[in-house]
Amino acid sequence: MTGRSAARLDWTPSATLPKERTSFAGVSDEEMVGRARDLAPKIAARADACEKLRRMPDETERELHAAGLFRIAQPARVGGAELDVGIFVDVCAEIARVCPSTAWNIGNLASHHWMLGYFAPETQDELWGVSTDVLIATSLVFPAGRGRKVDGGYEVSGRWPLSSGVDNSDWNLLAFMVRERDDGPPVDQRLALVHRSQYEIIDTWHAAGLCGTGSKDVAVKGLFVPERRTITAWAMNGKPHPGSAINDTPLFRLPLLALGPYVLSGVMLGCAQGAYETTVGAARKRNATMTGLPVAASQSIQIKVAEAAARIDSAKLIMRNACNHAMVVARAGAEPAHDDKVRYRRDAFFSVRMCLEAVDILMGIAGSSGLYLSSNMQRLFRDAHAANAHVMFSPDVQAGIFGQHALGLVGPPPLL
Repeated sequence: MTGRSAARLDWTPSATLPKERTSFAGVSDEEMVGRARDLAPKIAARADACEKLRRMPDETERELHAAGLFRIAQPARVGGAELDVGIFVDVCAEIARVCPSTAWNIGNLASHHWMLGYFAPETQDELWGVSTDVLIATSLVFPAGRGRKVDGGYEVSGRWPLSSGVDNSDWNLLAFMVRERDDGPPVDQRLALVHRSQYEIIDTWHAAGLCGTGSKDVAVKGLFVPERRTITAWAMNGKPHPGSAINDTPLFRLPLLALGPYVLSGVMLGCAQGAYETTVGAARKRNATMTGLPVAASQSIQIKVAEAAARIDSAKLIMRNACNHAMVVARAGAEPAHDDKVRYRRDAFFSVRMCLEAVDILMGIAGSSGLYLSSNMQRLFRDAHAANAHVMFSPDVQAGIFGQHALGLVGPPPLL
């Protein structure tokens, strides 16, 4: 669909969405993490099928809807749990122990309820008024999209990669650069909320890791997107935004983009925790293949176990400390400082790197037994390396942002 008719678009929820509205307001962090833990065995049983399907199975989606795990950061005013941002770390870690692909989709799709809360009230009502369980995919690759201001909105074109969970979603948030002329510099970076009837899904997701995330390409050409369905990315920097009129609670006073890595860092934490449980548990009763001696009796193995455990525990503390600090600032009604924003990004990539190191250490302990497809270890290893490829966890990008700021160098302001 193209043209101005998009401004009058109506939609109906997909068949997988619950038929009746459920409120999760008042559900505690502990209870929500417990719900994730309770679902883990069922999700573990479908981990192979999820990879082969290359997307989240419908049965898994229905279970996650019923548990409220997609709505952990949705405003309580519409029945969401509206929990502190650290809930992403805890919930995703629980599920990633057994299926990182499913955890990746939980973090992504749940965070888009959070992002929608920054949009204008009428746009929030447009989606949540139909279904509070609506799922929204995204691709935040701004250079992949181009747009120009037209009467009443923006004309957008582009092809975006890595739109995780797109097959399960009714909408998509597509990032684009606004230019006044094709060869001119960008004057804004915006997000366009686009219904699935308006974009093409291109099946490109044949990957070595995170196979079940369904992170396919999407494309639109010359699509008119009304103003109310777009937002400047700079509105998510911790200052008042279009959604503040109805969502003026601590969660929606956070610098969302600066904290964006913590939406997914729990996937890496869960990969490392799952690898530790799998490998150390097996090592307690395994004999070395070549010598026949107990693996657990080896001092080198003992040291590696300690090193992996220390990395995992330290990573969790760093992730949770960043999230807790941000919530304290928001509850105090203070505007987040740039010093804090760049530190959030620094701590995210560093804690994720510690998780990856732990997984690599543990794969070395697992040895050849970790290579079998019947072992969960091979999936955790592949998925950890796939997750680590995300730009939010790139030392080259995120460490550079912190280092430039710490050294007092003047440069283009990062999108935080």
